[in-house]
Amino acid sequence: MPSNARPLEGIRVLDAATLAAGPLVATWLAEFGAEVIKIEQPGSGDPMRDWGAQDNGVGLMWKSLSRNKKTATLNLRLAEGRELLRSLAAKSDVLIMNARPSTMRNWGLDYPSVSAANPGLVMVHVTGFGEGGPKSDRPGFGTLGEAMSGFAHLTGEADGPPTLPSFMLADGVAALNATYAVMMALYHRDVHSGEGQLIDVNLIEPLARLVEQSVLTYERFGTIPHRGGNRWDISAPRNTYRTKDGRWLAMSGSAPTIAMRALRAVGRDDLTTDPRFAEAQQRLRNAAEIDGVMAEWIAEHTLDKAMAVFEDAEVAAAPVYDAAQLVADPQIRARGTYVEIADDDLGTLGVQGPVPRLSRTPGQVDHLGKAIGADNDGVYGGLLGLDDSTRERLHKNGVI
Repeated sequence: MPSNARPLEGIRVLDAATLAAGPLVATWLAEFGAEVIKIEQPGSGDPMRDWGAQDNGVGLMWKSLSRNKKTATLNLRLAEGRELLRSLAAKSDVLIMNARPSTMRNWGLDYPSVSAANPGLVMVHVTGFGEGGPKSDRPGFGTLGEAMSGFAHLTGEADGPPTLPSFMLADGVAALNATYAVMMALYHRDVHSGEGQLIDVNLIEPLARLVEQSVLTYERFGTIPHRGGNRWDISAPRNTYRTKDGRWLAMSGSAPTIAMRALRAVGRDDLTTDPRFAEAQQRLRNAAEIDGVMAEWIAEHTLDKAMAVFEDAEVAAAPVYDAAQLVADPQIRARGTYVEIADDDLGTLGVQGPVPRLSRTPGQVDHLGKAIGADNDGVYGGLLGLDDSTRERLHKNGVI
């Protein structure tokens, strides 16, 4: 049965990064019980507040990304602000930053400096290019990671341009890598009596790891894979197909048994004994022909009819959903993937709940993103013990 306690209760995280990758790490830790303090620039706040769709000036992505976090303002451009961050870091388990390496050193916020008073501190430093190398101090966003990782080169139609995703792919993949790195570092510290450590993550390498097939092919054979639209040279059939009623269906024949089921489902049992299609490597060499067989059959059927046939035959196929269709899907609804959360600014907002389902200590969404500096008194008064007059002076001087 689920426990009332969440697995990361007792862990304090300072989220002093901006935009997507670093803050996403903090979001996922917060869902599972970590106390997360979001540090923002006084006045303007994190640029993520102004990112994407807005409802009367309230950023929807900000609301979701900053779920479960306390919010405090702190001007790291001022020496007194940086000293306050070091004081907060001395009382924390994890610090997340994404400033350039030279800025971190110049500000005295590099790992040796901030961990001096807290050797158990785990610091996540997310940058565009990572520490070391000629590009280490260049600014970088996820778009650059998607381009340089090789992802964009492989994505798009064969005769079209490299294609970038319309969502924060590189940031998200980097954040996933950084999150499990935090858990490993905390495990090392707490189970093996180790010290804290620096986690260096950039926006290129995590995504490059997912498209490593192209590098392996180049390293071994000296050949460079190119764009192939929705087809993939390791699976056939594999594509998106237009149905009779103008909808789209996706299919994957990655497993030989699934590919054979697909051929039988469309009435082409004869091809299951044809060496050109029955054997995996031969099937890849004849991918265009098998793709044509699938496209022709699917074009003659509505999406509902095609899906009914494929589901009955246990073929790996799925409809291509837009957002409305995704949230209406009976499987998604049955699992409670999206939850309505009460919010002071928006009334309620439907957001996706924690993705991993832990049977005993599940994560949850307690609240959505708060106003700028909503927890200043609790952070600077309660945690650091600064009295009212000190906090008033810091606010007047633009420090908090």
